[in-house]
Amino acid sequence: MTEKSIPADWAFEFHGHRCPFMPIGYRMGVLAMERLGVKHESDHGFFVFPEIGEGHPQACMMDGMQIATGATYGKLLMAKTFYGKLAATFYHPNNGAVRVSLRPEFIDAMGKFEFFAYRKKGVEPSQIPAKVADEIIKWVYEQTDESMFKIEPKPDFKFSPVKGSFNKTKCTVCGEYAFDRYVRTKDGQPVCIPCSGYEK
Repeated sequence: MTEKSIPADWAFEFHGHRCPFMPIGYRMGVLAMERLGVKHESDHGFFVFPEIGEGHPQACMMDGMQIATGATYGKLLMAKTFYGKLAATFYHPNNGAVRVSLRPEFIDAMGKFEFFAYRKKGVEPSQIPAKVADEIIKWVYEQTDESMFKIEPKPDFKFSPVKGSFNKTKCTVCGEYAFDRYVRTKDGQPVCIPCSGYEK
C-alpha cells in the first residue's frame, strides 16, 4: 500500500480514537479520487454519498472519506443514503461517479480480530488497549486494494445540488434568521420551522 493511502496522525485526533474504519474510509476516498482524476476538494465541486446507516460502528468510515476528499458534511458535500451498507458513491459533475464497496471476504477476515471482541462487549474504541487497535490498523494497511474493495463506475449516476443562497428572513416569533427555503408562513407571517409547528 502506498503512503498516500495512510492518514496522518492528526486524522485520528480529529476522529477521536484509533480504529480500522476511519483509515478504511480514507483509503476509499483516495482510490475514488484517483479513479475520477480529481484532487482534494477546496470548495463545492465533489460529492460523497455513503451508504452507511445508523446504529453500526462502521460509520467511522465517513470521517476518513471527508479527510481524504475534502467533500465534507459541513460544506454540504456529503449525504448518507441509509442503505446500511459498507460502500459509498463518489461523484464529480465533470468526471463522473464511482462506487467503492468493501468486499465481503475482507469484512469476514477483519471480523476475526480481537478489536471486535471488545466492541461487541460494548467497549468504546478509545478504551480498547492500544496494541489491540494498532494490530488491526496495521493489518488493514497491509492489505491490497484488490482484496479490500470493489470499484464500479457509475455512468448513469446523476445529482443536482441545491443552489446556494444567502437570502434569509427574520422569524416573527423568535426573532432569529432562517434561510428563505426554510421559512414557513403562520397567521400570514414568516416564521422558522420550529416556531411554525410544521414538520421539516
